[in-house]
Amino acid sequence: MTTVESERKVERGELAPGCPAHAGDDQVWRLQDFGAAREFLRSGDTRQAGFGIEGVKRFAKGMRLAVLYRDGPEHREHRRQTAKYFTPKRVDAAYRGLMNRLADEQCAVLRKKGRADLSDLSFQLAVAVAGEVVGLTEGRGSMAKRLDRFFAIAPDGDARGFKAMRQGLHQLFTAGSFYLRDVRPAVAVRRKARRDDLISHLIDEGCNAKEIVGECVTFAAAGMITTREFISVAAWHLFTDERLRQRYLAGEEQERFAVLHEILRLEPVVANLYRWTTAEVTVGDVTIPSGALVDVGVAAANADPAAVGEDAELVCPGRELPDGVGGAVLSFGDGAHRCPGAYIAIQETDIFLTKLFALPGLRMVREPAVRLRPEIAAYEVVGLVVEV
Repeated sequence: MTTVESERKVERGELAPGCPAHAGDDQVWRLQDFGAAREFLRSGDTRQAGFGIEGVKRFAKGMRLAVLYRDGPEHREHRRQTAKYFTPKRVDAAYRGLMNRLADEQCAVLRKKGRADLSDLSFQLAVAVAGEVVGLTEGRGSMAKRLDRFFAIAPDGDARGFKAMRQGLHQLFTAGSFYLRDVRPAVAVRRKARRDDLISHLIDEGCNAKEIVGECVTFAAAGMITTREFISVAAWHLFTDERLRQRYLAGEEQERFAVLHEILRLEPVVANLYRWTTAEVTVGDVTIPSGALVDVGVAAANADPAAVGEDAELVCPGRELPDGVGGAVLSFGDGAHRCPGAYIAIQETDIFLTKLFALPGLRMVREPAVRLRPEIAAYEVVGLVVEV
């Protein structure tokens, strides 16, 4: 076993790593052991739940849902056709230089100001990188601010009355602003001349403006919001554990990636993934009935000692894992809905943090707080202020 390093920063409440599949009093099935969780996520007899899907369906009547909310052959074909945008080879060739330039720009902002919120710096980086992949490159003003406003209120399919009206108005205004200032200019340019990006692909598929907005918003959430939070929590670990920081900074790229994967294993940005079963699904010795809501406990499964070994609740880079299990375990999901941008997220995080921690006199002003967002099973690191 490798040297024990940092403890978990984000308190997720009581977890039960390795607990067998079972239905709770609320009739929700829960999977918290790694083997059952991975087997279930790879099943073809499920459909997407969570991520505000009911609210999205209500606001998206009459249009094709974004890929995050689709399942079956249509979803698989879309993923097959767009996989080329996210391969490690493509990311290295097309985006590494961009990531380096953008990371330098954000470090320059910090040097000029002397002090900044790390969430702001990392979000500017994540928005620009994901925007390049998607094709959101012709916008006016700050796309990061517009998206931040949009995600301030998550869709709630159970909202009624004034709450539903308020939510609807918020979505209408913020999505409209994002469309007018970012999506529409990008679409106009690509209708005249296609480029090698997602928006061009969506145009070729015949998607209308609302459908393209939906896909862009989905990729914004997956590629921008989650990356911002992971950069913050990874930096928090490095600031507070000198051994881990020295190990990270002294390592070659693959060693640094191993540190980041191990932090992400313990601190998955999205701790729970939800699915509905469309037929009976058997995991291990347990059969989950059709029509059941299943909560896949990623944070718990990632700490299952049967899969990840000793000291599962601690950051231990280089831990031995079974064949076929990646360093981040289930933090990027698995099966048909596994995050396609996993390599992008790790690479841009690594590039930014190596440049950030190379700044002379860098320090964390104070410990941040953590805000949990149960509607999307994610966390936000709040108030991680750094200065040089």
